[in-house]
Amino acid sequence: MGSLPVLSSSPECAPDAQAPHRVKVAPSDLAPLFDAQRRHLDHFFDRLDLTQAAAFAQALLDAPGAVFFTGVGKSGIVALKLAQTLASLGFARAGFLSPVDALHGDIGSLFPGDLLVLLSKSGASDELLALAPCARAKGAHLISLTSAASGADCPLAAACDLNVHLPLQGEVCPFGLAPVTSTAIQMVFGDTVVAAIMEARRLTRDQYASNHPAGKIGKTLIFKVKDVMKKQNELPLCKEGDMIMDQLTELTSKGCGCLLVVDDEYHLIGTFTDGDLRRTLKASGPAIFNLTVGEMCNRNPRTITADAMAVEAMEKMESPPSPVQFLPVVDHKNIVSGIITLHGLVSAGL
Repeated sequence: MGSLPVLSSSPECAPDAQAPHRVKVAPSDLAPLFDAQRRHLDHFFDRLDLTQAAAFAQALLDAPGAVFFTGVGKSGIVALKLAQTLASLGFARAGFLSPVDALHGDIGSLFPGDLLVLLSKSGASDELLALAPCARAKGAHLISLTSAASGADCPLAAACDLNVHLPLQGEVCPFGLAPVTSTAIQMVFGDTVVAAIMEARRLTRDQYASNHPAGKIGKTLIFKVKDVMKKQNELPLCKEGDMIMDQLTELTSKGCGCLLVVDDEYHLIGTFTDGDLRRTLKASGPAIFNLTVGEMCNRNPRTITADAMAVEAMEKMESPPSPVQFLPVVDHKNIVSGIITLHGLVSAGL
């Protein structure tokens, strides 16, 4: 092992407390780096062996057991991310296996027929080279993803059943050492293969949603109108013969900004909003005391069903000719069962 350089303690190397210097990054500094990164990525795309990539994708599809990803350092972080992404699809049991912890007991997670994917820029990581024969002894199938081509410079490839070469022109790093391009290539490659698997397995939105019950993704894919709508005593209901001024409490107390005008069997006749109230008051003045809700309501409102997706309700509210703040929820007989509001959708995280 070599020795680390000793940091100088000379005055000229110490920060000047009297004159602090703020280091800045200008757009002109970034432009050549992004250009270089683009060239490195183009190099990868132009030289990637799609036959190898397809063989890797097929191995993931055909894996009879669990799929584990492993790597050291930054490659290990990418391996963890890919394992989590594959697990989220629900096609196979997938996880991350730390190469160090594996050699101290965690290799017990591996069973015959499992697949172990080893990520390494150099293809010569000591930890992975130590793990490979032990994993093979457990009956696992081994695949390496390396930026070193198979051969003497890539001993990991020789230890695996399949090696996928991820062509790397260079790292966007002042020293050409920090894995700021190689890890991007690993991530792009792995995620693209996962996308191919999603298409091959004909993954549906419902299947995807079943593994994402929380967060924006889950709420968008799982929540239906009936899950977030107001119902029963929360509904601002009135009859078309009711006087407008007699329904002000109902209009303002339910927090919907509207009245749902129904008949005796709760069929929807129309809607009357607080905006309609203002316009009627401006146009009619004192005559508003003699007007019924039915005379001034909108008899052709937008509606939605309880089984529609909540995100569909939001899209319908925002659609032309002008956005609305609510939608009456009706069944196939036009009977009111609830109301969904924009505020309710936002509160639900949509």
